Amino acid sequence: MAGSGLDVTSSASVKTSARSKAPVFVLGCGRSGTTLLYHMLLSSGNFAIYRTESNAINLLEPRFGDLSIGWNRRRLMKAWYKSRLFSLSGLEKEPLEARLEAECQNGGDFLRIIMEEMARQQGVERWAECTPEHLLHLKRIKETIPNALIVHIIRDARDVTLSMDKGFWIRPLPWDMEKRLLVTGLYWEWIVQKGREFGKTIPADYTEVHFEQLVQHPKETLARLGEFIDHDLDYDRIQKVGIGSVSEPNTSFETGKSFNPVGRWKDKFPAEQLKKFEALIGPTLEELGYPLATKDSGMAANSELKRMRRVYRNYFDSKLFLKSRTPLGRLLVTRDLQWV
Repeated sequence: MAGSGLDVTSSASVKTSARSKAPVFVLGCGRSGTTLLYHMLLSSGNFAIYRTESNAINLLEPRFGDLSIGWNRRRLMKAWYKSRLFSLSGLEKEPLEARLEAECQNGGDFLRIIMEEMARQQGVERWAECTPEHLLHLKRIKETIPNALIVHIIRDARDVTLSMDKGFWIRPLPWDMEKRLLVTGLYWEWIVQKGREFGKTIPADYTEVHFEQLVQHPKETLARLGEFIDHDLDYDRIQKVGIGSVSEPNTSFETGKSFNPVGRWKDKFPAEQLKKFEALIGPTLEELGYPLATKDSGMAANSELKRMRRVYRNYFDSKLFLKSRTPLGRLLVTRDLQWV
């Protein structure tokens, strides 16, 4: 019996150790604070420093196809070497190529290998990743990187929408150009729900962090997150190291002494559009703990809003399917790669 007890203790120790070195994916709808939280992890220590988004699963794997085929793998490597993704890694080609040729069978392998090589070169034990759109590819991530831990950061859709609209991130259909804010809100709801739906299938490896809690109560929020990823997220150390957005806010708005990224929508969101916006995605906002500022007044039953919801959810689903599962998708992701 004593021997059995020792075996159990040993197994628990190995499991804890494995989690403390597992890769962490910080994901969420764009402009939700993924970069800030990612930089907080990097500032905490023992994570490989890589200040960019890898786009490995959402763009690279669909663009170059089956990476178990040598020709596809070598085309990917050739393109990657010419990009800033490689120059920012600080890696050398020869040792990296040897591992990729020996081990890389898919996009998850590619990402794991380059990040492990960066960690080895930098003398740290784990790595993290922050491509927001990877939230739509959680199934593929867990298939190819089984020990991945998923941190889904969620921010009030009204603040996200205003921020995304400044960069014209979401392009409505031509006849809806005047309804950009509404379309962006529908995109936020769609991608957040996609992430949460898959998260329910991996409860031990998935958690959610609210941007507002991270900004307003950083010590407590980081302490809870640290328990989830089994890592010391000491807020004082994070502030002292201050990588990237930790010391320089990544914002589309002007900053100053009174800079506060929470609740800016209250002064900036057009009142008439806010009513329609909350009628469209109000239930999801409330489910996530964000109180509504307007009363429905029957607007949710508006036929035009119902049409928009139906059309754009189908549009986002179809675009995702085309990009990730069809040959036509290679054209779409090739266009997107031009921005990487």
